[in-house]
Amino acid sequence: MGVKGKLIASIEVKCGGHLIHDTLHSNTHHIPNISPSKVNHFQIHGDGKEKFAKEVIESIDPRNKSITWKVIEGDVLDLYDSFKVITTSEHEWTTLIFVYEKKNEDTPESLALFGVWINVIKEIDGHLLKK
Repeated sequence: MGVKGKLIASIEVKCGGHLIHDTLHSNTHHIPNISPSKVNHFQIHGDGKEKFAKEVIESIDPRNKSITWKVIEGDVLDLYDSFKVITTSEHEWTTLIFVYEKKNEDTPESLALFGVWINVIKEIDGHLLKK
């Protein structure tokens, strides 16, 4: 069994957490247009290398504005036995949580991908503020 890990960040969003949740829940097809340097046809780019992650929505809690995605295919699973991304949004905050199990103790933390997700959320916020 691998080593379990969790990364958590709360990001201030001036447009309102409900709008971030709506974008991540029902308008994901707009994300490549909002953040083209990081998301291209839902392929996430980081560290100058193209990365691929296929995710499915595992659960949605509209009351708490929470979405859980499970990675089912891609480069992420080369390093991790399991990998989930959870977002919750409220008022002027979006919380991003990565929950994963490393294949072994030498596997690095997923800080680069975490940074990409944080930047995408910030770019969504900036885009929605322009509207």
